[in-house]
Amino acid sequence: MQVRVGLGVDLHPWSDDPSRELRLGGVTFSDQPGLAGHSDADAVAHACTDALLGAAGMGDIGEHFGDTDPQWAGADSVGLLAEATRRVRAEGWEPGNVDCSVVLDAPRLAPVRREMAARLTAAVGAPVTVTGRRTEGIGALGRGEGVAAFAVAVVTRD
Repeated sequence: MQVRVGLGVDLHPWSDDPSRELRLGGVTFSDQPGLAGHSDADAVAHACTDALLGAAGMGDIGEHFGDTDPQWAGADSVGLLAEATRRVRAEGWEPGNVDCSVVLDAPRLAPVRREMAARLTAAVGAPVTVTGRRTEGIGALGRGEGVAAFAVAVVTRD
């Protein structure tokens, strides 16, 4: 059996568009400003997607769902994660699990962390866990300039 590990990283700045809602891990935070991006800018789903694609040796999210392609404008990133997972499976890899750590000061993720994990798990068809980290005032994220997400995925193949 082959076992491979992939690392996904995604960062998005806050959007200036007041109509844009924040979406993380498939959960919408309507009382928060949204993130700038071509799709719905769900940094959590993007990091998970990159981790799975990387583990399978299939490049990154930009190669599959380009941020200049009008087809993906405003796309649901959890849907993109599900499609990326389908492509990973089509290459003979089976997702084992994904773990994602999100770095931001607000909003608090603890109240919706299980919901996020459930939505991501449904998209991947394997366990996905989500944890939150505060910035402690360090760097651009500590100045409240955006959100970062880091994910690790394991895939296997017989």
